[in-house]
Amino acid sequence: VQLQASGGGLVQAGGSLRLSCAASGLRLRNYAVGWFRQAPGKEREGVSCIVPNDDDTDYIDSVKGRFTVSRDNTKNTVHLQMDSLKPEDTAVYYCALDYMVIPDTCALKFYEYDVWGQGTQVTVSS
Repeated sequence: VQLQASGGGLVQAGGSLRLSCAASGLRLRNYAVGWFRQAPGKEREGVSCIVPNDDDTDYIDSVKGRFTVSRDNTKNTVHLQMDSLKPEDTAVYYCALDYMVIPDTCALKFYEYDVWGQGTQVTVSS
């Protein structure tokens, strides 16, 4: 099983980026998927997640109303649409998968996740 994160880049404050997390080796829709970020000198932080086999989602307060996580089951991919980006959103972003399937549940704790993508850099300039 592999996860491939992509879509990062350099954007000005107020701009948008869409991150993608593509999976190989399993059907991503059957599992909870989380997005995490880590800025230099800071701990890894859970940003958003989407529950298995459904579209319910969760977000940390600082991104609510600006970020949207969604599935594209035809492409075995989960996206993170990031709008109204701020300099404090600058970090390496990771997607991750939780093998333990609990209906209607996803977590924003990194230790709940079993498989990680390689990370993609997001830099927001002021």
